[in-house]
Amino acid sequence: MLVLSLIAAAVAALGVAQAAAGLLAVLRFRRQARRAGGSARPPVTILKPLHGDEPLLEQALETFCRQSYGDYQIVFGLQDPADPAAAVVHRLRARFPSLDLRLVVDPTPHGSNRKIANLINMLPAADHDILVIADSDVHVTPGYLERVVEALHGAGTGLVTAVYSGLPGRSGFAAALGATQISHVFLPGALMARALGRQDCLGATMALHRDTLASVGGFHAIAGHLADDAVLGHLVGDRGLKVSLAATIPATTVAETSLPALVQHELRWARTIRSQAPVGYALSVVQFPIFWASLCIALSGGQAWSVALFAATWAVRAVVARQLDRLLGLTIAAPIWLLPLRDLMSVSVMLASYRGREVHWRGQVLRVDRRRFARAERLAKAELQV
Repeated sequence: MLVLSLIAAAVAALGVAQAAAGLLAVLRFRRQARRAGGSARPPVTILKPLHGDEPLLEQALETFCRQSYGDYQIVFGLQDPADPAAAVVHRLRARFPSLDLRLVVDPTPHGSNRKIANLINMLPAADHDILVIADSDVHVTPGYLERVVEALHGAGTGLVTAVYSGLPGRSGFAAALGATQISHVFLPGALMARALGRQDCLGATMALHRDTLASVGGFHAIAGHLADDAVLGHLVGDRGLKVSLAATIPATTVAETSLPALVQHELRWARTIRSQAPVGYALSVVQFPIFWASLCIALSGGQAWSVALFAATWAVRAVVARQLDRLLGLTIAAPIWLLPLRDLMSVSVMLASYRGREVHWRGQVLRVDRRRFARAERLAKAELQV
């Protein structure tokens, strides 16, 4: 038991070091972002697939209507004429009459991924060569579009994505837990992975030229897969093009109001990520040092040194979390006392992700596995060779 407790202590220490490294990665990225800007501004079409009247939906969409960018249009897409999100779009059109805001309502199905089916139906309404696909729950700054287009102009770039922080959609326990996972674990982890050479495509923002999309088979090439962003990133990378990161950090709404709903959402993320990168996913358990420090207490029988390790680990995680909040300009942060629960919940979700392959997504039950992910890539490549 002593050996096991020392192993847990070592993993906790490694997790603390990773948290500090993640903070440095965010700090470095913010400094680089402040130096960005000043690129050309060709016309852009923003594609916004919608589904339901989500918390903060109108506020999120409004941020895209307030871009400090010259010529751009926004195409909103719905699959159900009775969807309440249509009323939100109509209000925005009334408030921003000078903007080119279009609404496409088309229930035509294309594969199992309803988001991509929506995009396929929306694409004919897009007027411009540069396409920016942004999720409905994303909140952006006025310079977002400029930063995305600037990254797309980078040498050898075929696809642009963006990291993001978490924004609670409502006050409450579940939303705070969800937001701290995104802002304090996912975001710094994604930037560290990028520094180590990974070029993951994150589906909240995806931007590319229309001819690049056509060259990889269009939206139809990713319509049959839940991890559409990962498949698109791989297909673009297979053409020798880079997946670049825009010098901006949007926020995404955490809409869940209950722990079961939050766990279901995070379980979908976890099983999807595990299907794409199983080794990296397993190693990511080191990101939760408070869990490992608490395990150390249990394995050591509550010895004083393990309790001190737990307190120190918690303190470092709290300091890092507050510094991340300051860097990201977040005004709503999870209380310090939630951090141990957050780590325990994250590890529990990871363990649960190995006990099944089904995910629940917007009323659908889909199955995720590595073989299907690889098969989707092979089919898309085969279509390009025909």
